[in-house]
Amino acid sequence: MRMRGEIAYTKEGEKEKEVGKDADLEEEKMVAQRRYTAAAVGGGFSPPPTMKVVVVGYALTSKKVKSFLQPKLEGLARNKGILFVAIDHSKPLSDQGPFDIVLHKLSGKEWRRILEDYRQTHPNVTVLDPPDAIQHVYNRQSMLQDVADLNLSDSHGKVGVPKQLVIKKDPSSIPDAVNKTGLRLPIVAKPLVAKSHELSLAYDEFSLQNLEPPLVLQEFINHGGVLFKVYIVGEAIKVVRRFSLPDVSNRELSKNAGVYRFPRVSCAAASADEADLDPFVAELPPRPLLERLARELRQRLGLRLFNLDIIREHGTRDHYYVIDINYFPGYGKMPEYEHIFTDFLLSLVLEKVPVRDPVKAIFVHISSYIHFSHILSICTLRYVWRFAQLHQ
Repeated sequence: MRMRGEIAYTKEGEKEKEVGKDADLEEEKMVAQRRYTAAAVGGGFSPPPTMKVVVVGYALTSKKVKSFLQPKLEGLARNKGILFVAIDHSKPLSDQGPFDIVLHKLSGKEWRRILEDYRQTHPNVTVLDPPDAIQHVYNRQSMLQDVADLNLSDSHGKVGVPKQLVIKKDPSSIPDAVNKTGLRLPIVAKPLVAKSHELSLAYDEFSLQNLEPPLVLQEFINHGGVLFKVYIVGEAIKVVRRFSLPDVSNRELSKNAGVYRFPRVSCAAASADEADLDPFVAELPPRPLLERLARELRQRLGLRLFNLDIIREHGTRDHYYVIDINYFPGYGKMPEYEHIFTDFLLSLVLEKVPVRDPVKAIFVHISSYIHFSHILSICTLRYVWRFAQLHQ
């Protein structure tokens, strides 16, 4: 079955181009293999005979390619034996590769169908992430439901979601719906489909009629003007501070009216990590709380690449709210993302290594206790591999 826009190659010249592309791919894989082998030998151990180049096929928008596939990432990946290959949308996906991993962030029913078919026929290929799971977090009505159902609370803190209301049509009905639900002003309005970072802040009931459904209304929670972006890459977690909307006092609420639109509240340029903040506002959420939250959501959402926008209610030490979830966020803005992401990709391949071979079994066993970045360091690998060779 052909993908939309696929070209039927019939001319000899075009066939030669296709053959040339395959040859170029094989050459790139050989170069990556040689670089990995050179690094291994330089570290004082012989690479495993079955170690091969990890081929990651990617289907991303041009904007995502530019922000994510930065030269530093591609260079580090090559040195670790990982090769990124663009998926050609003019050819059937099954005719490309072979891939070890498919990394994607494209929209559309046709692409989801193609990817689901590919997953069924290529069960050994890891697809990041399942299309249905991604659709779940693209809908803001269902996005935060798993967090609400989790109702996480322990000695490190409590995690919830703001009270919210979904409006699908008829903006004139919004004031009555808000009153019935008991949402307090001010109210944050976001598009129902999470393809945009735009949001609005409504200060009075009358102005709510100026909003454009479909949208989600969330009760605004004062949080000191700082939010925490929790990046999740597999089992790895990285937290950064970002400036957010400022607190709204009762006095400001009584003096202001209307709807204020914000195209994008949080971005890398608005980093709050180096700012001189109130220590109570700047304090990061407890690590054990974030690890438990991330672990639970990985299972419930069925995703491995996402981030959470979390705020701490101002005036409290341990009341947190998840206000947004983003699939495959801007990892290029995450500190040390190159090392974290390449370690993650290699760990996915390691998961599929059969444990019949005693040498492989040692690697798999150790990887379950030590983060893969530690295993993959040349120094550690040198001793692990020597130990494995002695105990075959």
